[in-house]
Amino acid sequence: MIKHFPFQQLGKANHGWLQSSHHFSFAHYYHPNRMGFGTLKVVNDDRVVAGKGFPAHPHRNMEIISVIRSGAITHKDSAGNEAVTVSGEVQVMSAGSGIVHSEYNLTKEPLTFYQIWIEPNKRNVVPRWESKLFPVQVNDNELPLLVSGYQQDVERALFIHQKARIFGGLLAQGAEFEHKINHQAYILASKGVFKIIDNGQTVIMKKGDGATVIKQNNIKIQATTACELILIDAPEN
Repeated sequence: MIKHFPFQQLGKANHGWLQSSHHFSFAHYYHPNRMGFGTLKVVNDDRVVAGKGFPAHPHRNMEIISVIRSGAITHKDSAGNEAVTVSGEVQVMSAGSGIVHSEYNLTKEPLTFYQIWIEPNKRNVVPRWESKLFPVQVNDNELPLLVSGYQQDVERALFIHQKARIFGGLLAQGAEFEHKINHQAYILASKGVFKIIDNGQTVIMKKGDGATVIKQNNIKIQATTACELILIDAPEN
């Protein structure tokens, strides 16, 4: 079963330097029926103006993933990690027993990225951070794997402390394929238009939209235009 959440229905925040669309309740946006999706707790579609960002602040026991869509983000944390993550790159931070970090757009161009929080299956682990640049390529028959908590995926994906996977990438116009779901999925439309098909139910996804998929082992994805999407397959609580 698919449930569609158009971009216009998402929670909105405009702080001047930051414009954010909240897929789930977050900060000053509260919706009693949108309190996360199983172990997936936060999905924010963020836009940060040049020269601004998130000052140092703490986290504990959360897997925090940033998918950079355009621009670049400068990360610095209390574990000694400091790096610039660019468009096409993904960064993962395991907050574990506690970490303080900042995220800034130190370029002259806007930064857009998805901020994704997943509840870990191990608490109080040693905090860690890593990033990976994935090939910018157009795909015809699959979504590349970006993040995974499964040991068999460690050579090709960033690791998180949860039995979840995040797929994402560009699809060519006309691409059509089936995608297996292990748990339940949350799908993000980053650009373009595509369809999600599940047992005769069809949902048209446009830029900025989100959708949940539950009680389904496979879905079909059809790219109406050249598009980009993210699929988060994470366990229920």
